[in-house]
Amino acid sequence: MTTSTAVYSTLGGDPDLRELVEMFVAEMPDRVGTLVKHYETANWEELRRIAHQIKGAAGSYGFHELTPAAARLELAIRSRGPEEQITTEVNALLDLCRSIRSGVPE
Repeated sequence: MTTSTAVYSTLGGDPDLRELVEMFVAEMPDRVGTLVKHYETANWEELRRIAHQIKGAAGSYGFHELTPAAARLELAIRSRGPEEQITTEVNALLDLCRSIRSGVPE
């Protein structure tokens, strides 16, 4: 697994949205756990569903880097790609999800 640099929301500096971004970041460990659980149990449909949710939510919270990664995972599952492709995409998405931070870069 690779480790990405910290990923910050484009909305992190907006005082009106800061609390929502912080909540999204705080909830991410649960989403990561759910992704891992469904991957480890080969529950592809639930894994696809969670990737779809992240794809939609990430952009809304200003984490635009997550959207294409989640979309690639969703597509790999939907198109019944080989398990090694799904593994690659899930690891890429997990790496990004684990890298998100609230606030603004210093």
